[in-house]
Amino acid sequence: MAAKQADTGSEIGRRLRQIRHARRKSLAVVAGLAGISPSYLSRLESGERALDRRSLIVALAAALEVAPSEITGTALAFPGELDEDRSLNAVRLALLAASMNEPRGEVAPVDVLHTRVAALMNAQRECRYADVGSELPGLIRDLHSTLDSGRDVERVRSLLALLHVQGTMAWLMDIGASMDLGWQAATLAQHAAEAVDDPVTHAVSAFGTAFGLLGAGAFDMASNVLTRPGVGTNNPAARSARGMLTLTSSLVAAASGDRAGQVAALEEAENLAATVHDDGDPLWFGFNPANVGVWRMSVALEAGDHADAARIADSVNPDDLPSPTRKAAYYRDFGRALARLPRRQDNAVLMLRRAERISPARIHRHPFMRSVIAELLVKSRRGAIGRELRGMAYRAGLPV
Repeated sequence: MAAKQADTGSEIGRRLRQIRHARRKSLAVVAGLAGISPSYLSRLESGERALDRRSLIVALAAALEVAPSEITGTALAFPGELDEDRSLNAVRLALLAASMNEPRGEVAPVDVLHTRVAALMNAQRECRYADVGSELPGLIRDLHSTLDSGRDVERVRSLLALLHVQGTMAWLMDIGASMDLGWQAATLAQHAAEAVDDPVTHAVSAFGTAFGLLGAGAFDMASNVLTRPGVGTNNPAARSARGMLTLTSSLVAAASGDRAGQVAALEEAENLAATVHDDGDPLWFGFNPANVGVWRMSVALEAGDHADAARIADSVNPDDLPSPTRKAAYYRDFGRALARLPRRQDNAVLMLRRAERISPARIHRHPFMRSVIAELLVKSRRGAIGRELRGMAYRAGLPV
């Protein structure tokens, strides 16, 4: 029975074990290099513990002398399963065409392009990923073609930076596409922002670049990027951008083990969010006090403090969150926290199920969440958690 559980455990755990065997390294050697116990590493490999912290993934990758992505792989396990997958290749080709300076789109008035970008951002924040995927390829091509025409260059570049970070990159991350595609979008945003004399546009680009570096385990580089933009707080867009850079700094600090930096960044973000009153959402970040609470949950989870993340979740009213995508993040991280606490697994499943109802892709496709579900599945064999968990695991393509 124990062997069967290992066979059906976490796909990340199986990959971790395969790499360790290929490197001909023992549990004790890899665990020692990564700063954990051999028994904990064994539980990670069997799926009894979720591998859902960037810092631990990076430590294990260093111990095994591989890239972090070799361990996490890609969350897009079953292409074609969700409607948005049908657009993935068209988005990939549009990014490639833009990178080659051959976008082959239509030149359009900048006001029309702004309206289209706003509509796509609204669809993204509402988790309408199929709609986003359908619109993205043409919008990418048309924006880059309009830029090449020399029409309204400054505004088009700012729109490109915003689109590629908050639209293209966010969509690719949410549907579980390759990290390399997300990095391609971040690079295009950076190129557009560099030619604009606008601190807010620079801040949007820095946010995207930092997230790409964070996903690759380049914590020092991500921290350096976040300190560059000199964005102020004198208007709603600037406050939102500054707040998100500060929140991202807190997550990078947690991943780096910098407790003081983590606390200081969160305090700054909370103070800034307290000044936000009916600002709207000019950059689609949804920066407000409730959203800061969700980020505090994510930071606590990255620091390995599941009890603190659950405590923070209890203090957040999800009705105060600005969009469905942030509500999905709240329920997802609440479930992730509860999954590790004694006698809270049933509640964890309920939270994850709420997140799945809002945004299936954010549960089915994210490697952290698949690892958490796999851990809950292993535990469920010793105490029935219920058909909800098994149904969710089945929809995520995990063996049940």
